[in-house]
Amino acid sequence: MNDGHPLSRLCIVTCVVAALAVWSLPPSAGRVAAQGPAASYEFNDSHFHLTNYIQKGIDVHQFLEIMGTRVGRSTLFGIPLQQQWSYANSGDFAPTYYLQSDAPLYYYSFTDAYIATAYRSLTTDEQARFDPMITGFNPADMYGVDHIRRVLQTFPGVFSGIGEFTIHKEFVSAKIAGETASLTNPALDRILDFAAEVGLVVLIHNDIDVPFAKSDTEPAYLAQMKALLKRHPKTSIIWAHVGLGRIVQPVQVSAGAAVRHHGQMDLIAAMLSDPDLRHVNFDISWDEVAKYAIASQAATSRVVATLNRYPDRFLFGTDSVSPAGPVPYYAVFNLWAPVWEQLKPEASLKVRKGNFERIFDEGRRRVRAWEKANVK
Repeated sequence: MNDGHPLSRLCIVTCVVAALAVWSLPPSAGRVAAQGPAASYEFNDSHFHLTNYIQKGIDVHQFLEIMGTRVGRSTLFGIPLQQQWSYANSGDFAPTYYLQSDAPLYYYSFTDAYIATAYRSLTTDEQARFDPMITGFNPADMYGVDHIRRVLQTFPGVFSGIGEFTIHKEFVSAKIAGETASLTNPALDRILDFAAEVGLVVLIHNDIDVPFAKSDTEPAYLAQMKALLKRHPKTSIIWAHVGLGRIVQPVQVSAGAAVRHHGQMDLIAAMLSDPDLRHVNFDISWDEVAKYAIASQAATSRVVATLNRYPDRFLFGTDSVSPAGPVPYYAVFNLWAPVWEQLKPEASLKVRKGNFERIFDEGRRRVRAWEKANVK
């Protein structure tokens, strides 16, 4: 989940400048040449937030203008958490970001109605470019699945999946009012079981580790995450940001520690080669993830090698939060230019576009079929 913080935007600009300097990219950097008969646009966006942590954002028609002819399709969701404005905590200062206040975050279920209304304001052709997602549920609540069912019954023909929703996230999880979400909570299992029944695509944020982790220990949430995924083999799941965060950095190679003898991409590759996880895909959204991928030529080479080896299992997304215009929105895609340039053409097409279409087309088909059978 992109934080939507000014520092994030600063990071994007800084990283873009650095990437341009290192690779001497031409002015059209980030614009991938057309490859194949259906390549008039550059990418589909698997991870986009129309609104921010105080439920404000751009109009969906404005976003369509930003998409233009460069983006074919996009997911569409808000942020399921609202930052409380506590006068006792910050007085007249109105926080717009979760690190600007010590007050808690709380689940904001109306976000789903807002997204559905925005989607229904579009023409049929415009709607075809979006895959709205349900996010306003509490994954620690056994009734969470009932919220998802009610949204589908209230807004049939709209949603394709659930997410991005969060289980473990640095700084965020501890601020959420009420019970802390967990990968072992039966409430989450109920949600993923229902997603499998309906055909909803699941986009889940779960950090692979805790901040400032020791190099001689296994990533804190890796075993629990794999166990969760294996419990739900019939659910189409996308693990957001390949498990990374702003502080939760890639697992580093450590020859002296048996439990961490692989780097981040090796851990992901091991999951991709596991037949019990064939239903799991990964998105490479967020400028923070791009930062790691282009940190060095060696890092880029590892990412390229993994994407070329498993081209069917990755989706590109911006993780943009209510972008002010085209420049901040496309900055994330442009950061990946060194990777796009080195990927095999077929792999590049799948990561940028094809995997999105395959996964979300199937999600749409199955959800519409479920609605036809279950919604009066």
